[in-house]
Formats: sequence, structure tokens, C-alpha cells
Amino acid sequence: MVVTEGLNYHLKNNIPLMDSIFRYGSKAHFNLINEVRELYSEGRIELSVDDKMLIETDLGKFDLYEGQEVPLDLPMIESEYKGKKVQLGKPKRGGSKKFYVYVRDPKTKRVKKVSFGAAGGGQNLRVKFRDPKARKAFADRHNCSTKTDKTKPGYWSCRLPRYAKQLGLGNNMNTFW
Repeated sequence: MVVTEGLNYHLKNNIPLMDSIFRYGSKAHFNLINEVRELYSEGRIELSVDDKMLIETDLGKFDLYEGQEVPLDLPMIESEYKGKKVQLGKPKRGGSKKFYVYVRDPKTKRVKKVSFGAAGGGQNLRVKFRDPKARKAFADRHNCSTKTDKTKPGYWSCRLPRYAKQLGLGNNMNTFW
């Protein structure tokens, strides 16, 4: 099987796609995701559960938005919410709960703020995604593998480990399950 140097490095060193050696959102990053997606669809490569979930997204695909070609499923698209510029799909700390994220509702095409996590910021509650038993219990309790609606708090709670680094929670992991 012939693969690019980047994918070969990932395979040799057992590096998950979420921890790409390429800058997130770069052309090389998108090419890596698309290469893995193609090889997996042809049955030429085995993937972990987390990597399978990543290639099932639209990451690495593009479409037109207001006359510009933009990447899909990349949480860094800027938009407007109640008159202020916000980034879509990029969770942040704070708000009425521990975290919040802005998303575009596919039904209404409007930007929506989704708050998730413990109410009041969960002062004494920690996110325990480093503990395998706690992580599995959370994923089972919340049916994480079935959450697909980005406008719901459960979707973002189940994918919180993907954004751990930018939220100051440690290194990215991909998902709870």
C-alpha cells in the first residue's frame, strides 16, 4: 500500500488523526484526513474508533458560503451573534454553564449559543476524561455514540476532550468513548 509520508509517519508512530502532525486546518491536514477517508472506504486501512468518528465528519471537505469556498466541520468559521463577531464551533469557558459554543442552526440558518457542562460553572466539578472508568461511565450514561445534533448541549459535552487543549484541560483526546 502506497501512502504519503505524513500518513506513514502517523501509522508508524501510532499517532491518532486528532493529534495530526500538520497544523489544524492546513491544506496538509485536510489532505491527510481525506487520504485516510479514501483508504478506509476502500478497506485498505484499519482505524481506531476515534479516527473512524473523525473521518465520518465533513472535515477536509469544502463548500461555497457567501461566494467563498470554506472548509466544512472546521470549528473556526466566524459569524455574528446578537451583533458581535463570534467563531462557530469553537467551545469556550464561561457563560451560564461551564462551557459554551456558537453554532449555526441548520433549520433556521441562525447562529445559536449552546451552553453545556455544570450549571454555574461547576466550581468544584472536574472534567474527568483522563480516568478511563469515569470516561466510559459518562459516555454510557449520556449515550455519546448516538449524539449527532450540534445544536444540543449533549453533542458538545460528549466531544469535550477534542477541545481540551484550547479550554485549558490538558491535551486533546478526541472523544469520551
